[in-house]
Amino acid sequence: MKKYMEIVIVLVGILLSAQTVVAQEWSQPWARARIEKSSRHSEWVTVKHDGRSVDTLIVYPESKDKRPVVLVIHEVFGLSDWAQELADEVAAAGYIAVAPDLLSGMAPNGGRTKDFPSGVTEAVSKLNPDQVTADLNAAADYGLRLPASSGKIYVVGFCWGGAQSFRFATNRGDLSAAFVFYGSPPPTDDMSRIKAPVYGFYAGNDVRIDATIPDTIAAMKAAGKTYDPVTYEGAGHGFMRAGEAPDATEANKKAREESWKRWKSLLAH
Repeated sequence: MKKYMEIVIVLVGILLSAQTVVAQEWSQPWARARIEKSSRHSEWVTVKHDGRSVDTLIVYPESKDKRPVVLVIHEVFGLSDWAQELADEVAAAGYIAVAPDLLSGMAPNGGRTKDFPSGVTEAVSKLNPDQVTADLNAAADYGLRLPASSGKIYVVGFCWGGAQSFRFATNRGDLSAAFVFYGSPPPTDDMSRIKAPVYGFYAGNDVRIDATIPDTIAAMKAAGKTYDPVTYEGAGHGFMRAGEAPDATEANKKAREESWKRWKSLLAH
């Protein structure tokens, strides 16, 4: 009987460990804890367009004046706890954060990111580009119609979302700026459609993405577009999330702090 119980305990431990690994795709308990302590008002809304319903998180700044909107595009991990916490930080900086869950309706039983038992990254990577653009446009339009909106809109994205932020700038003409955090560029031919300045934030230890920067500089210059990339040495891909995690490295912490300072300065222009 004792041996049987020992086996059961081991199996339960393995199962719990497996569940933890799966949950790590979109779950960051430390980020969730920070969200729960926030004094800012947040709400979930359903943005509808073309037969789709997109669950979208709105976080408001504590301000007496109408404020610009920042459209937040999540990482390949979906609208994770960290992505939601990032939206709260955007609001803390004085902006209305609009963060659509681009996996809305894609999880089992029509759920969103939090309803995926596993496979979030695969699901995000397989999203239809035209659907992503339509979802983002609908979320942006919703944000601009908010009574608290000043009518000015920015877009920011991280990792997979960084690439989508750059791409969205080729499809949306009223952006005040696009902020690309360690994301790949759109096709060169599409860059001619960009109207907003594009600001890049890159990690020094991220050769996959960094290798695209020289050609992007040349292509954007040839197209007569504003592209200003900054690379943070020693940091790794995903440093905005990794830089505030409990196990953050000093390089990632520094990159995150310096990026926030730069980003807020650019938003304030």
